[in-house]
Amino acid sequence: MRAVRFTRHGKPDVLKVETIADLSPGADEALIRVEAASINPSDWKNVDGAMAQTTLPRTPGRDFAGVVTAGPAGWIGAEVWGTGGDSGFTRDGSHAEYMLVPAASLRRKPAVLDFDQAACVGVSFITAWKGLVEAADLRAGETVLIIAASGGVGNAGVQIAKRIGARIIGTDRRPPRPGSAIIAVGTSVIADAAEIPAAVRQVTRGRGADVVLDCVGGVMFRHAAECVARRGRLVAMSATGGREVSFNLADFYHNESRLFGIDTLQLDQTASAALLEALRPGFEAGDYRPVPIVEVFALADAVAAYQNAANGAAGRVVLRPWG
Repeated sequence: MRAVRFTRHGKPDVLKVETIADLSPGADEALIRVEAASINPSDWKNVDGAMAQTTLPRTPGRDFAGVVTAGPAGWIGAEVWGTGGDSGFTRDGSHAEYMLVPAASLRRKPAVLDFDQAACVGVSFITAWKGLVEAADLRAGETVLIIAASGGVGNAGVQIAKRIGARIIGTDRRPPRPGSAIIAVGTSVIADAAEIPAAVRQVTRGRGADVVLDCVGGVMFRHAAECVARRGRLVAMSATGGREVSFNLADFYHNESRLFGIDTLQLDQTASAALLEALRPGFEAGDYRPVPIVEVFALADAVAAYQNAANGAAGRVVLRPWG
């Protein structure tokens, strides 16, 4: 079988498409023929050396959709989808013709999604769900601010917040990308980081947001904290531009703000599968749509695909191992 492999960290050109030994599932595993797999930011950052937990050599790739070809009898031939914080880091991932997964992680792909679409759900939607639903407990009628609303996690967060019944404000440095959910369902604020708190206070009549989903973090953290309404919740998931931050602690506790950190890399394939199942009704109802796909590559062109993703593709890049 063919698989994308890397034996050292670096730019996408360290990746090689190699022929490796066929995989055989153990007693508690299933073999998946990968029909589509997307490239997330954490995938190319992993190759670049940003993830300390990664063991080499490794096949990268978190999100996937495919067909079960071996494993539990009741699953043979089933169309499945999946993701995992271990996939591509401490176990071989989805950027290959086949992959092994724990049998306990098997979940059927929603019929409303094709393989390409289903392969673009995992990381973005699980991160947004974990932030808005599990951490912040966003409720109908509340106001949620989503920073970087046109990005993968932001776009998923807009859709989840809409299904909950929240009022949505999305911010970006530039007009939303075509197909972004914020265009149709919320207030879109175009502003640079330092300008965002004043803009948000203006559209909320001075109150701020009950929940702030900060998809940038780092250089954005202090400004995000200034957008939180009294007793509001701030969710952090990234550290763009710097791991250490500063903000006015007195203002933070006088406001009785709450801060949550989330990390989907802590969720293995089985734990991630439970969240995909929680997301399923939203896709089946038509309330959720995957991150828009901007380009599809054959497995042989994995280096170009990774370069496209690392250069800031305006949507998800997909690999088709059998294309």
